[in-house]
Amino acid sequence: MAPNSIHWFRKGLRLHDNPALREAVRGAGTVRCVYFLDPWFAGSSNLGVNRWRFLLQCLEDLDASLRKLNSRLFVIRGQPANVFPRLFKEWKISRLTFEYDSEPFGKERDAAIRKLAMEAGVEVIVKTSHTLYDLDKIIELNGAQPPLTYKRFQTLVSRMEPPEMPVEPLSEAFMGRCTTPVGDDHGDKYGVPSLEELGFDTEGLASAVWPGVRPRL
Repeated sequence: MAPNSIHWFRKGLRLHDNPALREAVRGAGTVRCVYFLDPWFAGSSNLGVNRWRFLLQCLEDLDASLRKLNSRLFVIRGQPANVFPRLFKEWKISRLTFEYDSEPFGKERDAAIRKLAMEAGVEVIVKTSHTLYDLDKIIELNGAQPPLTYKRFQTLVSRMEPPEMPVEPLSEAFMGRCTTPVGDDHGDKYGVPSLEELGFDTEGLASAVWPGVRPRL
């Protein structure tokens, strides 16, 4: 039976050069692309309105790209550790994919999600694509210590295989029979929120200098 997949978007908000996303789709019956956004955190964070606007525009752009493949982005309100167990059951998920995060907070978060997935019988596939090299491998080669100079870094990577070439963008051909179940209430439940929904006052907000939406050719 073809697996039901979730691809968890975090930093790499793109369909091109995204090996974890391709693993989610490969041989799957259904795929749902999710992004977690906690409205409470947004309203209480120290990040300015322009940074949040850029993120929301990036999510809108990602959703627009997925629409071209008859798919959608699911923006989940809440924390991954609290919500994933429900999604695994509700969507009958058997595969979870995401991009490797080398930061300490990300490692701790992902370890917790891996544990939840294992308990639910969900396969987890993680791919390195936010950095050219596997940073853990570099540290391992350096005696479990991060290199302190660029020259030492160059010496270490010279002993490694060269970075893999970028993978092809997700396409209709690669999607094949893999579909994304989308309900009539998708926009209400999983749509990209507005700045106002996140608690920001947008009155008098100037136009974005650096918009998060790519120009359409």
